[in-house]
Amino acid sequence: MAELLRIGYGKEAVSVYRTDGVSSLFAAEIGMTARGEAFLPSYTEGDNTVVVATDSMKNFIQITALEYDEASLEGFLELLGRRFLDLYGQVERVELTAREVPFARRSEKSFQAVRSDRAVAELALGRDGTVEHRSGREGLRLVKLTGSSFENFVRDEYTTLADSRDRPLFIHLDVHWRNRDLAVRADGEAVRDSLAATFAAFDSASIQELVHEMGIRALAAFPEIDEIAFEGQNRLWDTAQVDGRDERVRVYTDPRPPYGRIELTLGR
Repeated sequence: MAELLRIGYGKEAVSVYRTDGVSSLFAAEIGMTARGEAFLPSYTEGDNTVVVATDSMKNFIQITALEYDEASLEGFLELLGRRFLDLYGQVERVELTAREVPFARRSEKSFQAVRSDRAVAELALGRDGTVEHRSGREGLRLVKLTGSSFENFVRDEYTTLADSRDRPLFIHLDVHWRNRDLAVRADGEAVRDSLAATFAAFDSASIQELVHEMGIRALAAFPEIDEIAFEGQNRLWDTAQVDGRDERVRVYTDPRPPYGRIELTLGR
């Protein structure tokens, strides 16, 4: 006999572009998941009596955005979560995600869509008072031309990779952190800039050592953060051409899969 372990449903990729029509723009993509035992009959009996339609969730998110005149993703998610729980008593827990849609300001009233890293946030609120939250930046693309090495690793019958000393480095990086207090948060752009500065300045013997140093320095610089986590990929280019007169002068090309992956989580 099947045992029910977990249920939940919701709406994803709800686009929100909130403006005052003068100079402000809040742009994000929102996800919402509702959980609660009251929704079980919808699964087992087809009884939708207490089900809030996901289209209604979309409308709720966009209508609530009309009243939100701040800039943080976390603040918007907290407003959504508390209002949703207040409105629908059958919901025991609501889980929310937000991803910034990046725009660069070009004048007081104009913006340009940009392809860059973006802020992200996650928030879960329970009717029992539990609050879980996480912030971050996703899509960082960091390149440096020197200051990265990888050598003295295990060599056996499967090894074909040569040692590399003082090579270029190109990584794709997502970083997430947990603030000690939802109301007192580290500035996401400042965290990103700190990580980029460490990436540029630290000469590393491996990507593992590099992200560890980035995390150590970030925890030291931002007392608001209790935990920081990295997920990275090594996207170092393949060498296409080398100048015979000066081997430092090279042409590279994009690498083909597979890619190396690095994970690290640090806490206080």
